[in-house]
Amino acid sequence: MNETASVQMEESWKNVLADEFQKPYFPLIKQFIVEQKAKGKKVYPPSQLIFNAFNLTPFSELKVVVLGQDPYHGAGQAHGLCFSVPHGVVPPPSLKNIFKEVKADLGIDAPAHGNLESWAKQGILLLNASLTVNAGEANSHAKCGWHTFTDAVIQKISDEKSGIVFILWGNFARAKKSLIDTSKHFVLEAAHPSPFSVKAFLGCKHFSKANALLKQQGKTEIDWRL
Repeated sequence: MNETASVQMEESWKNVLADEFQKPYFPLIKQFIVEQKAKGKKVYPPSQLIFNAFNLTPFSELKVVVLGQDPYHGAGQAHGLCFSVPHGVVPPPSLKNIFKEVKADLGIDAPAHGNLESWAKQGILLLNASLTVNAGEANSHAKCGWHTFTDAVIQKISDEKSGIVFILWGNFARAKKSLIDTSKHFVLEAAHPSPFSVKAFLGCKHFSKANALLKQQGKTEIDWRL
């Protein structure tokens, strides 16, 4: 079976990641998800949104990568973009803290929603390390093969692009720095915006710093307003 044909993903990413889809681990991810559902588990996000980050941010337009760990596991929260929630869903604490830093850094008031799609459409890949999760069970899909896949995504970006701004919040994300060629990319690191570490996160100024790095390369800056 040609796995590439069955993956609902934007074409430029499909081409870049074609080799990964053919590796033995990749069909096992789908098999794992099917088995979870067969056991009566609810899996988030909905299947058509699993690759939402890739579909909203084509490889050809990529400028910034924000790395998250796990999709939200509450009903209606996850929609395939790290830290983001759909319109009508209350922003979780980490996202509220991100908005606090945007306000402190750039003077932009927190929006009335938590949907980050407009960031994604400006070239920010909002990538979780795991792309699916069981309802109410954090990190329940962390060992099914997603980390192998998303590590390969980071590696491909590092190899085939230059001047990408990688934003790594928290120890899990910061550990991915080893996959990035820092001689041709930029890495911004800080504590995680969760309530447990927010004091160390606030003041990182990653939003203005990312724009400064884009500007120095002659790239269009991100409009962080939502």
